[in-house]
Amino acid sequence: MNSREAKLEAFGRLLDIMDTLREECPWDRKQTLETLRHLTIEETYELADAIEGNDLQEIKKELGDLMLHMVFYSKIGSEKGAFDVADVLNTVCEKLIHRHPHIYGDVEANTEEEVKANWEAIKLKEKGTSSVLQGVPRGLPALVKAIRIGDKARGAGFDWDKPEDVWGKIKEELAEFEESQLSQNQKDIEGEFGDLLFSLINFARLSEIDPELALERTNKKFIFRFSYMERKAKESGKSLSIMSLDEMEELWVEAKTLSKD
Repeated sequence: MNSREAKLEAFGRLLDIMDTLREECPWDRKQTLETLRHLTIEETYELADAIEGNDLQEIKKELGDLMLHMVFYSKIGSEKGAFDVADVLNTVCEKLIHRHPHIYGDVEANTEEEVKANWEAIKLKEKGTSSVLQGVPRGLPALVKAIRIGDKARGAGFDWDKPEDVWGKIKEELAEFEESQLSQNQKDIEGEFGDLLFSLINFARLSEIDPELALERTNKKFIFRFSYMERKAKESGKSLSIMSLDEMEELWVEAKTLSKD
């Protein structure tokens, strides 16, 4: 692993390259905070894919891309006279020190739950807000937002003790969702479906299951099996659209034997 000096040298090299690109490259010179935003989101998802695949070399590459974006934003901030990369790094350092008084101060926090509760209390005081839920970004995807809402509520002491405790709520919401079908009111049906999903996500959170990751793995599993069906159908001179359900089920079962995970 590189020494601290080598790491600092590499970071300095990235800063120098960014300065050059910002001055000499037409594309880099044109970018703004707004134009980089969607690219950063895309890079974040690419990093998530690499992590899900446990591809360490790809993780290294995607982390580099994200670090480039952080330097890029800092460069633009510097040009606006608002902040530079040193301000960004010093700000996060100060935040970490302030929010870890059990490490850098005299506060007692011996468990993960105590650390989280203390973190949320400090955040409320810093931001001058009245609700821990105000710290959940509005732009988060709904599934991720549901996880963060549950985490925030738990930090304030409002949560189930263990996953099994959520089962009653799941059954209750499932019954209400089934009942909503009778109303044929789409708004009510969607509302009850959302409540059911929220309960399932809370069960996942307490079970230390990442529902986003779990669903993505299921997506990939379905894609593999469906693609297998399409390929086998084509090999037999057919297409899925003209096959019977029994024929497709047979191919689906074959695909399942090839993808047990």
